[in-house]
Amino acid sequence: MKISTALPAWSVGAPVFAWVLLVAAGLGAGGILGRFHVPLLAIALFAGVFAAVFHAEVVAHRVGEPYGTLVLAVAITAIEVALIVSLMVAGGKAASGLARDTVYAALMIILNGILGLCLLAGGARHREQSFGQHGVSAALATLTAIAMLTMVLPNYTTTTPGPAYSDSQLAFIAIVSIVLYAAFVLMQTVRHRDYFLPDGATGDDALPAAPPPARLVGISAALLLACLGGVVLLAKSLAPTLEAAVAAAGAPQALVGVIIAAMVLLPEAIAAYQAARANRLQTSLNLALGSALAGIGMTIPAVAIVSRVTGQALTLGIDAKSTVLLVLSIFVATLSLGTGRTTVMQGAVHLVIFAVYLFTTIVP
Repeated sequence: MKISTALPAWSVGAPVFAWVLLVAAGLGAGGILGRFHVPLLAIALFAGVFAAVFHAEVVAHRVGEPYGTLVLAVAITAIEVALIVSLMVAGGKAASGLARDTVYAALMIILNGILGLCLLAGGARHREQSFGQHGVSAALATLTAIAMLTMVLPNYTTTTPGPAYSDSQLAFIAIVSIVLYAAFVLMQTVRHRDYFLPDGATGDDALPAAPPPARLVGISAALLLACLGGVVLLAKSLAPTLEAAVAAAGAPQALVGVIIAAMVLLPEAIAAYQAARANRLQTSLNLALGSALAGIGMTIPAVAIVSRVTGQALTLGIDAKSTVLLVLSIFVATLSLGTGRTTVMQGAVHLVIFAVYLFTTIVP
């Protein structure tokens, strides 16, 4: 992304519009706007998400790789966690499985949708693409461990009935998730930073040629916080409408998690796709796998704390169908990214699995 010395008007106007709309709704403007109220909230929400990602990229452009993709992944995850927590608090007992559904949906979208699209688009344009296998293997190993411990193991524990952990088990798994993610971040940014650098760049070569000035980065950081706050409150306002629409369509409640995950991951999917088309597959993989790791590694501890504080039940275990698709996705991703080279074939396989996931979510 090319970043000039001035922020575009839309990136500043998006959070302002979101907060003006929220204040107006708090003062009772919803009745005045009538049927336009919900569409305006949705527009403000999407604008806030895109603006948040843009400002995260401004900060990322300053710090360089692989810190840049880490900043973007953490910003995306912060939005996702905020959405999940706000909807959990608003939904009460009925939202006990929302975190599980959203995290699982994010993993399937990233491992199959985003990854498949990047491999297909990059392979179609460049025939064959290469990347650093060491960093990708470490990311997949960490992702597999956290995913199995948080979403599969709860189905087989016996301390509490159902696909849920007891309080002590949940606290332990939350700590384990944080430790694994922190170890990966340490490897990515300090110990083995070169594993995640595109085109074999090392040291100063990994830094952007013309980073934005510090003043611009400071403004973007402040606007990023404003965007995140606006997205949280807008999502809370739209939650009843979203759940009612899914129920009216006769679709499973898990579809709410898919919609939330897709909405949050859309800007990152576009960034990863553009990088793959530009033959920068390493950057695409850093974005995709980094976001998946940040998502599950930070969301589970966050919702565990919310569950503990509010006393709300938290269901983490996925059903047998979802377990099969998750294991298949991780297995195929390990094979696809196991040689350091990819073609359109790997992309096509991931996209087919993604299509099966979407179809079986709507028609279980």
